[in-house]
Amino acid sequence: MDIAGRVISGRDLDQGTYTALARTPLEDLFSLMAGADIIRQAFFQNTVHLCTICNGKSGRCSENCSFCSQSGYATADIDVYPLLPESELQKGAVAAMTSGVHRYSIVTSGRGLSDPEVQQIADAIAGLQPAPLSFCVSLGILGPDAFKTLKAAGVTRYHHNLETSRSHFPNICTTHSFQDRVDTIKAAQKAGLSVCAGGLFGIGETMEQVLEMALELKTLDVDAVPVNFLTPISGTSLAGQKNLTPLRCLKIISLIRYVLPQKDILVCGGRMGNLKLLHPMIFFAGASGLMTGRYLTTDGNQLEEDLEMIQQVGFEIRR
Repeated sequence: MDIAGRVISGRDLDQGTYTALARTPLEDLFSLMAGADIIRQAFFQNTVHLCTICNGKSGRCSENCSFCSQSGYATADIDVYPLLPESELQKGAVAAMTSGVHRYSIVTSGRGLSDPEVQQIADAIAGLQPAPLSFCVSLGILGPDAFKTLKAAGVTRYHHNLETSRSHFPNICTTHSFQDRVDTIKAAQKAGLSVCAGGLFGIGETMEQVLEMALELKTLDVDAVPVNFLTPISGTSLAGQKNLTPLRCLKIISLIRYVLPQKDILVCGGRMGNLKLLHPMIFFAGASGLMTGRYLTTDGNQLEEDLEMIQQVGFEIRR
């Protein structure tokens, strides 16, 4: 409680305190969660941010991220298709406009998009303006001109995960570097976009590496942090990974909340499969939002199910 009070008052914690939090035994998890919950209440009350995505381009990615079913190095059985036409990119946004969802994101596979592809997505978003929701895109590694094009079309946020810590990144991807991801985040920020950046957990990282990634996000001053939990997919090199438990998932959320007290923490892929019956506890661990609907190549909760769960735990959709 003392540490939570220090965080709320704006005092940075020292490395030793952060490390002690990361090493909290699971039998003491609910004490850790209590502090994270107080921090979350201080900055977000009992409100929840909702986002949803469109898988705008699927498969045949040139990168070798070991967890990803869309990688060209994987043999997973997934839908593969080029960039969707504008009308298909817009369809999910139109449905989201009256649903209570706050943000709609178009996500594409690949290292990055060509200029014509970026323009096609920009045109799709521009064609929806003005809209009662915000727009985000996740298009890989882009240059300054592409970010300017997207911002002019009405995109307000760029999503680009670090995926894991700098020290663990070479173990999961070698076709691009951790620094490539950092540089992309900085380029999006320089263009005037807010940034959503987080990671995927359950890919062999330690709790110290969870902390390492969270501190990197703090340095980058990102605006929102998506927390994903690995869903092992047949045909990927991490298909046999099973090192997550519901309690470890809650601990990861709580630790990130201590490091990033004023940032939205959005629980996204793998939340139902990994948290199981403890899924509604994500908010009491410090989460302030979630991704609803289908993910990229796996199913998620339907909006109606998430709305019911949010109401049952005494929270409400942020207005």
